[in-house]
Amino acid sequence: MHLPVHESPPDAPAHGRADAARIWRAFNTSLAFVLAMLAMFSAQHYFDWRPLAVAPGTLEGLWGLLFAPLLHGSPEHVGANAVSILMLGTLAGTVYPRATLRALPLLWLGSGLGAWLLGEPGSVHLGASGVTHGLGFLLFALGVLRRDRAAVAAGMIAFMFYGGMILTVLPREPGISWQAHLGGALAGLLAAWLFRRSDPQPPRKRYSWEIEEELEAELARQEASQFEPPSPDEVPVLWHRDEEDERGTVLPFRPPRNRLH
Repeated sequence: MHLPVHESPPDAPAHGRADAARIWRAFNTSLAFVLAMLAMFSAQHYFDWRPLAVAPGTLEGLWGLLFAPLLHGSPEHVGANAVSILMLGTLAGTVYPRATLRALPLLWLGSGLGAWLLGEPGSVHLGASGVTHGLGFLLFALGVLRRDRAAVAAGMIAFMFYGGMILTVLPREPGISWQAHLGGALAGLLAAWLFRRSDPQPPRKRYSWEIEEELEAELARQEASQFEPPSPDEVPVLWHRDEEDERGTVLPFRPPRNRLH
């Protein structure tokens, strides 16, 4: 037996072009950040970069809040963060273009602030891993808060590849700035709460069984309303007192006499 299949109408060509443009815009923005990281890493050999890193608890170390995400300690370090930025940045910028753009300064400063507040005195913190943790937790939290299909799918994809970020916000390995990871993660959660409504909700697909249930409920309400008595205001008045008619007279009644038995 062949059952009818209710397929959703295909997207208009304009929608497809808009989706492709949004993906390429997010990818190009993430790629620009990666190229800036690579350029800074190549130039680190020709100048003293330590004043630009985060030095916990010092006023001079506050400059690292602005420049530390661009600095890296090794090719493996910059390569790992570059891949994370490309994947998470493209995913977040595609699904949440407005929220991601507004959250980026918060993630950038939050990662450095976590290292500056929680880092050990005398240590130096650098790298974009705090920003990547902020993007990851932004995607995790928005998937829970928004709960539409695109948000849930983006959160699941981010968790599938970078679910281990939940563990790296705690001290595990020496030489890894878990303080910057924690600061970026908290900033990502805060940004998800603040900017959860920045991007409009996608249109929800309505299935045939939902429409049939609504039609059946409407028919049931209409049938039930046929047997309900009308309200008192809707009942027509068939007789009205003439204003010229005299009003009735109230007859006085004498109180009964007390009788002795």
